[in-house]
Amino acid sequence: MPSPLHTDRSAAQPPEQTVDALISLTRRLRGDIDAVRRGTVGEELPTDPRARWQRALCELAVHQLDDLGEHLDQLREGPPDDGPAARPGEPGPQALTAPADPAGAPLGRAGSAEWNLLTDDVTWSDDLFELFGRRPEDGAPTLDELPSWVLEEDTRLLTAMVTDCLVDGKPIDGEFRIVRGDGSLRTVHMMGEPVLDADGATASMWAVLRDVSELRRSRQAVHETRDSLRHHQHAARTEHRLAVELQEAVLPPWRGSLRFPGSAVPEAEAAPGTLDLAAHYLPSASSALVGGDWFDALQLPDGRTLLSVGGLTGHGVAATSSMAMLLGALRGMAITGAEPGPLMGWLNHLLDASAQPALGSAVCCRYDPTTMTLGWSQAGHPAPLLFREGSGIALRPPEGMLLGAVPDASYAQAEERLEPGDVLVLHTDGLSPRSTEPADSIAERLLGFAPRFAVARSAQECVRAVLEEFGGKEREDDACVLIARIRR
Repeated sequence: MPSPLHTDRSAAQPPEQTVDALISLTRRLRGDIDAVRRGTVGEELPTDPRARWQRALCELAVHQLDDLGEHLDQLREGPPDDGPAARPGEPGPQALTAPADPAGAPLGRAGSAEWNLLTDDVTWSDDLFELFGRRPEDGAPTLDELPSWVLEEDTRLLTAMVTDCLVDGKPIDGEFRIVRGDGSLRTVHMMGEPVLDADGATASMWAVLRDVSELRRSRQAVHETRDSLRHHQHAARTEHRLAVELQEAVLPPWRGSLRFPGSAVPEAEAAPGTLDLAAHYLPSASSALVGGDWFDALQLPDGRTLLSVGGLTGHGVAATSSMAMLLGALRGMAITGAEPGPLMGWLNHLLDASAQPALGSAVCCRYDPTTMTLGWSQAGHPAPLLFREGSGIALRPPEGMLLGAVPDASYAQAEERLEPGDVLVLHTDGLSPRSTEPADSIAERLLGFAPRFAVARSAQECVRAVLEEFGGKEREDDACVLIARIRR
């Protein structure tokens, strides 16, 4: 780095017009970055890791542009021309100062220093006194006194840099922290070089010290928010994996047509009135977390079949764990022979007393193949859709409010006589990819599948038809569909 003591090393100045253009461009760019910072993350400290990351990057870019602007200002001003020319062994008269921001606060204050080893004279610029928080009348510290201003952990670093400069003639380029006169801590970047006499011996050491505290804080914020963001992403991936594993552990392990365990009767020989079942879970594309929707089919000891679909508010492990608890309780109580109405009441009590408060909707059906009778109850859930001979209707729902909304709520029960060839569709309210579509509109779209269901040869064909209409990739919420076809 050229020393200001050597006035014979003057360099040709670039055209002033070019430097002014660069300064103007730098200032406009700084203003643009400020506008982006205010527009994307605001003035207040954000709590979101990604927003903190964006803000820290903007602030880092602003500080770097401030440094660039200061360097260009000094380049435009050229060597100092006020006062006598500097002589070897004497400091130049110019004090280096950083530009101020629009509010008037100094940005990256800098100053120069000269330690004369022959006369023990020390010269500091006024800005360097301000940087250290020291009064000029108290005098500038000698090289022996300088470490007393440095944070104890950094004194060895400063000593090594000064020793390398004075003994080995190496340039100084490093940072250390100082404790100012008012007790505040600042980070200083020091650049310097030895000044040699006519015999080649070190006569003095010259340096420029710049306050880079804000820049380092910005960089530290970048590192911290990057680490925080990585931790947040890792936690999100872990939670997603746990939620998926929990969901897969409790939902039925079938995606095509269901054959209950122990049933050895071929499909073509199945008795009329028995169920052909198929279902599908549609995950959310807009959320990385799994929701609390479920579908279930369970053959009961008395030969009847339990069918249910439902969903809980929320996403992630909390929602899937509550869903697992609710579904396990539903299966256990259904095996005892309880009817759908009382089952819903008990599920409501269970969810209301849960340690993880949530609301849920569900429909629960019990089908008897001997009488082809469907008994069902619902809790704030879309009613099952019944398709028969090319037309479809929504079953009239019995009274029932959301699960977990009111303690000791009662749930009515309805019955429907089914016929061979009927198709029953149960679904959750997130079936449409667009969350704004009302449940009535979803039901109307499903009822339009009546002609296709009438000619379908299996429940799985019916599910495929539904997925063609509702299986969009940009789904805003997860959903389930369960289709039961009464064999002829």
